[in-house]
Amino acid sequence: MKSSPRSEGRKFIIPSFFFIIALCVLAFINGIRFDSLLSFGRCALSNVPMNNGSSETPLLSSSPVDDEIRILIGILTLPDQYSRRHFLRMIYGTQNVPDGVKVDVKFVFCNLTKEDQKVLVALEIMRYDDIIILNCNENMNKGKTYTYFSSLPDIFNETDAQKPPYHYVMKADDDTYIRLESLVASLRPLPREDLYYGYVIPCPSMDPFVHYMSGMGYLVSWDIAVWLKDSEIPKKHLEGPEDKVFGDWIREGRRGKNRFNAKWSMYNFPEPPTRCTHELWPDTIAVHLLKNQEKWIRTLNYFNVTSNLKPSKLYHIP
Repeated sequence: MKSSPRSEGRKFIIPSFFFIIALCVLAFINGIRFDSLLSFGRCALSNVPMNNGSSETPLLSSSPVDDEIRILIGILTLPDQYSRRHFLRMIYGTQNVPDGVKVDVKFVFCNLTKEDQKVLVALEIMRYDDIIILNCNENMNKGKTYTYFSSLPDIFNETDAQKPPYHYVMKADDDTYIRLESLVASLRPLPREDLYYGYVIPCPSMDPFVHYMSGMGYLVSWDIAVWLKDSEIPKKHLEGPEDKVFGDWIREGRRGKNRFNAKWSMYNFPEPPTRCTHELWPDTIAVHLLKNQEKWIRTLNYFNVTSNLKPSKLYHIP
């Protein structure tokens, strides 16, 4: 006798129903096992001690926190140098730095003395917030550099902070072009305490422990800025060529046990040729003595600083 199509369908549906139930039960059991295994793994990992590196070698750690670098560059200039500041804002504002790196560029000068300065500088601060006005009379070699460095701990008060606001603080001239990414790369392997970094003077010298670093741009670790604020040594000797006097403080205070000579990645513009000049070359951190626009343009062209200019219908630059 031939079975009906309906009975045949029932024979197929019933086994399929039990098969689906079996799959669901199996998935449920595996899900429990997976969650248990995952929980076990988390517990195991939470008990593994993490080696973040000792305080003596923070740069050797692979921790993202240790890879962070905070740098303050103070460009010493004059209140009336409006156009120079606007130009330098373009120079540094268009440079990129790696992730985890903070570079703050500030323009530093002494108290304002003219009515127009009070208006124009105030507008700059409102727009850019990149100016530090020191409590001093404008000068070059009578303590301005000391006032700059010694004021930083109070300006960037770290009372409630667990770490310094900056690892390094730098003084630079407004005729120096600093390549930020190269500066950062040179600092990565260096200590973050008791560091004195720059271009060694005299020009033929390569020994950073003999004399001092050129005023084109030198850098110290944050602890040295704190020391300058508290020490009596610089207060007794404020006048004289600012870079040489700074070196005298470091030597007399037995500071800067860690020193780095950035020569010849830092140098004076090639013309006119002297013992302090160097041809422009790729391995450059800073170029000094850019006293006119022609020298700036030659330097910027060499490093191809406009290569990232995006095409647009708004302009045509051949």
